[in-house]
Amino acid sequence: MVKGLVIGIVVLVALLAGYTVFVLQWSYSTGERAGWVQKFSNKGWICKTWEGELALVSLPGSSVEKFYFTVRDDAVAEKVSKAMGRRVSLHYEEKVGLPTTCFGETRHFVNRVVETPDIPLGPGVVLPTAPSAPTAPAPAASQ
Repeated sequence: MVKGLVIGIVVLVALLAGYTVFVLQWSYSTGERAGWVQKFSNKGWICKTWEGELALVSLPGSSVEKFYFTVRDDAVAEKVSKAMGRRVSLHYEEKVGLPTTCFGETRHFVNRVVETPDIPLGPGVVLPTAPSAPTAPAPAASQ
């Protein structure tokens, strides 16, 4: 009786571990989102994960959509942290079916960050994000 119970528990734990490894390796989807990182923090009681919020704006004056994401790699988290307030493109993998929030609070796991210095408004029209240098005032004309 006890031996059967122990074998059952071991099989159950092995199945759960196998399922978790499978879900971590398999991606439901992959993609990229571009916008401005407006929030990024290391959260969790026991399992600390980097959780962030990307503001997506398609056109100036349109409403802001938020993209919530998780970063598990500390090197990627450092790049995201340095890019706070700048326009970036985040490459992510969507993981579905993770058994706990210990792996992250969202389904979107960012694994690459690319700073995007220009904002395309249309074909051939680009709005630079870097501020332009101030121009000196013209000298006054003498009379």
